[in-house]
Amino acid sequence: MDQLASLLEGFTVVFTPANLLFLVIGAVLGTAVGVLPGLGSAMAVALLLPVTFSLDPTGAFIMFASIYFGGLFGDSTAGILLNTPGNSSAIATTFEGHRMAKSGRAAKALGTAAIGAFIGGLIACTLVVFFSPYIVELAKVFGPAEYFALAAFAFVAISAVVADSIVRGIVALGIGFALALVGIDGISGAERFTFGSPVLFDGISIIIITVGLLALGEVLHVASYIKRGGGVEVPMHSDGSPFLRRKDWRKALPAFLRGTAFGIPFGAIPVGGSEVPTFLAYGTEKRLARRRNDPDFGTRGAIQGVAAPEAAGNSTAGTAMGALLALGIPTSATAAMMLAAFQQYGMQPGPLLFERSGDLVWPLMASFFIGLVILLIINLPFAAVWAKLLLIPRHYLYASITLIAMLGVYAVASRVVDMWIALGIGVLGFVMRRYAIPVAPVLIAAILGPLAETQLRRTLAISEGDPAALVSTPVPIVLYAILFVFVTVSVVQHLRNRAATRRERVTA
Repeated sequence: MDQLASLLEGFTVVFTPANLLFLVIGAVLGTAVGVLPGLGSAMAVALLLPVTFSLDPTGAFIMFASIYFGGLFGDSTAGILLNTPGNSSAIATTFEGHRMAKSGRAAKALGTAAIGAFIGGLIACTLVVFFSPYIVELAKVFGPAEYFALAAFAFVAISAVVADSIVRGIVALGIGFALALVGIDGISGAERFTFGSPVLFDGISIIIITVGLLALGEVLHVASYIKRGGGVEVPMHSDGSPFLRRKDWRKALPAFLRGTAFGIPFGAIPVGGSEVPTFLAYGTEKRLARRRNDPDFGTRGAIQGVAAPEAAGNSTAGTAMGALLALGIPTSATAAMMLAAFQQYGMQPGPLLFERSGDLVWPLMASFFIGLVILLIINLPFAAVWAKLLLIPRHYLYASITLIAMLGVYAVASRVVDMWIALGIGVLGFVMRRYAIPVAPVLIAAILGPLAETQLRRTLAISEGDPAALVSTPVPIVLYAILFVFVTVSVVQHLRNRAATRRERVTA
């Protein structure tokens, strides 16, 4: 109960006019930057970090918290409306969210994302307050072999679930690996697929890949559709309220809880941020949609496909803050920026932080809860306002998307060549859409490919080349066993669906 007493003391510090004002300002600024494609929550913290230097430490950390979660709330807005997520953590939300927007339910999708982010973050922050010691123990379990097994699980599971054809899923996975291999090998220092160009030594940024595949690929696909249709499409309509009705809650609430369950463990271990749990949550919802024969999933957009990834992303962010405070380990890019903010004030997160700086830490923890409430109040009513962007005629809207996307790409390193790379990847995204090759495996391979390669080589180096080291502990064995069962069931389902399709064609 010591944690509860300390948390209540933190609430008394936060509930002052000045600190509440800092929370509101941070929430608005974080959301505004998070909405911009190519920037996202990590950039929100980075850009707004100097704003807090003139504040006292308590006010600064409270503002950090609202900027942190505000950026996460904003990440999914552009993804849902424009198919251009503000950060890679919102990619999974984009798939069904943008379909909902195109079918006239943009406000509902934005409202679901806001509620999902609130629920996921609230549950995760509650667990962080009361179960920080267990988070420490969870992080200690994972070594190189466990990280590789987790990445392999994500690769195969997502490719098998999100693709109608396993072959197409594997092809997409290979494309993602090819993009991830560009640059300097981090272990040997050798060049790989750089064609001798120094521009590619640092690899291809995930922002460039995301913007190219999702935003520019979608723009080219829509442009070709309009061209083949012989005219300019009418604007996408946007009807309805962002508030969920009773039947929406019946669909969304289990997805919120499933997504949160995926996200909570991942925040404590450095496996590439919230991308893995958001994709796994999305894949689970798609598999469940197939079982119940949901006609909206993958077509008009299903509310569960927004609810689960968004809850997973924010719950991961909540436990990531717990891992940062308790262990001093940043498990995501945004958490790394938060670590820099702590160090700016002479604080080193870790096991002794709660003892040495409890007067600062507990107000920060309390501000997580209040900040989430403020963000929900800010984002939910304005969802319908954001949705009005879809009333812009399609040719003007997608021209604006192209401009914003290219500005986001240029902002990464201020290089024109990055814009050409993004355009090339956009053409690749267009071709993938034409031939029904899924985009999700490309993105997950590009994000987790370097991590999987590094951990595999590290495991083999430690074991002096013995592959048995990959299955020498219980965690990898369990993950591989689950993966085997998962893939077997998926293959059987695909074969059954193919046989059923053939029978329908014969009877027709």
